[in-house]
Amino acid sequence: MTRGGTEPGPVASDTGVETIAGELLDQALAERRALVQLCLYALDRARSSGVVERLEEGLAGIGVTALRPDGERFDPSRHEAGGTVPTEDPSLDGVVAETEVVGFADRGRTLRAPVVTVYTAR
Repeated sequence: MTRGGTEPGPVASDTGVETIAGELLDQALAERRALVQLCLYALDRARSSGVVERLEEGLAGIGVTALRPDGERFDPSRHEAGGTVPTEDPSLDGVVAETEVVGFADRGRTLRAPVVTVYTAR
């Protein structure tokens, strides 16, 4: 018996409570993934820079960040080459010249690699 003469009530570790909590968490995560994908779809089709900016700000607020690797060294494990552009400057060889399609990461995990144009030496 506990103080006051009553048994303690259900605790959070009860199997039923854990199962319900797990199911709710799974549902919330699935819904979040669906909403993030919907936002990426809308971003790809947005014609207004203001709409793009607002969607990107909203996504960033929940940990989904835009990937624009302009000026970075091309890395095939993180970037997708969409094309090349010749350069006379040897220091630019292999550097991302432009992001063609913005990529996105969710708390560091890549959702979509950016498609980029890469400088190549002549």
